[in-house]
Amino acid sequence: MGYSPETEALEICRDLIRIDTSNFGDDSGPGERKAAEHVAGLLAEVGIEPQILESAPGRASVVARWGNQDSPKPGLLIHGHLDVVPAQAADWSVDPFAAEVVDGYLYGRGAVDMKDFDAMLLSVVRARQRAGAIPDRPITLVFTADEEAGGPLGAHWLVEHHPELFEGCTEAIGEVGGFSTEVGGQRLYLIETGEKGIAWMRLRARGTAGHGSMGNRDNAITHLARGLLALGEHEWPGEPGPSMQLLLAKVRELTGSDGTPEELLEHFGPAVRMIGAGMRNTTNVTMLDAGYKHNVIPGEALAYVDGRYLPGHADSFVPTVQQIVGDAITVEPYIEQPALEYAFEGDLVDKMTIALHSQDPGAHIAPFLMSGGTDAKAWDKLGITSYGFVPLRLPADLDFTALFHGVDERVPVDSLKFGARVLDGFLGLA
Repeated sequence: MGYSPETEALEICRDLIRIDTSNFGDDSGPGERKAAEHVAGLLAEVGIEPQILESAPGRASVVARWGNQDSPKPGLLIHGHLDVVPAQAADWSVDPFAAEVVDGYLYGRGAVDMKDFDAMLLSVVRARQRAGAIPDRPITLVFTADEEAGGPLGAHWLVEHHPELFEGCTEAIGEVGGFSTEVGGQRLYLIETGEKGIAWMRLRARGTAGHGSMGNRDNAITHLARGLLALGEHEWPGEPGPSMQLLLAKVRELTGSDGTPEELLEHFGPAVRMIGAGMRNTTNVTMLDAGYKHNVIPGEALAYVDGRYLPGHADSFVPTVQQIVGDAITVEPYIEQPALEYAFEGDLVDKMTIALHSQDPGAHIAPFLMSGGTDAKAWDKLGITSYGFVPLRLPADLDFTALFHGVDERVPVDSLKFGARVLDGFLGLA
């Protein structure tokens, strides 16, 4: 083609990591404006006209039209987010915002989630734009704010306030999927075809306030503790849906095993933490809030639970949690987003498969249901079918899923270049 799509991927990723876009879930972070301006400049430099849209001061997203806008083909949305979760520098072996390359890995907050994809995409788009190799399809490029806080100031804000920017888009690719793992000694790429629903809940126990030195059988903290213990010990049943059924079938094929779903998933090693969570509902207590003085029994105690439910469980999930924790606790959902699942078939899936095989001919490919949530929940409001496709060929011994929001987050430099080549091939088919 006369161009090299992976040429700039590493340097763009390093530049983005060095722009701190930590999202604390409140107004205390630096915001995404500086990163948005950097991305907009990279697009404008090659003749693509970007828009920077702010939902609040400093909370900026970038949207740009690309490809053949006159094509009768349906529009494709390609999205990445600019914000990252915070990093405690003292926990890291390197500065999380220095973007150092050590032993073939690029370290930094956002190296995996998800400035790697932003960089791969920008490298490919810039190379194709310079070479005049524009895809024969309308494409909308979006780099969002606030994904790490659920997107109210990013993707969801864009959908609510500027739906016209996505007119004509019917399909999308973004995070989390396309990465490789090893099963049965063979490389398997996992494409995200859905994600669990979100039910963040506040658990409230009330009791009788009093002096800490006296007897009290109506202690709010004790009530709360009993309910949390019951929730922590609850075994949610495995109920694999269509995506996970296909994944289990692929594991059987690669391993020759025919064990239980849990036994089959053990072939993923440490990645079973994330992949296995796509098999069942999950609840994890993440915060506690009770009391205000050592010798005072409080009248109220609170706990916060991160609940994730499978497609089809929206109506039953919270009532089941209420039943588990008991009548002494009130379960109050305060953030809810739907579960998504799309068929692992069709033209877009075929193109992702072909693009992966072009760079890794012996690869196996299967879908999975992601444990977390992404901006796909916003695009779904517009009827856009979204897949997770961030192609990375990874070393078999890398505990990749632990790097999401983890200490010493890092991505192999060779994987960045591989991903750019796959994305380039994908866009050549688009």
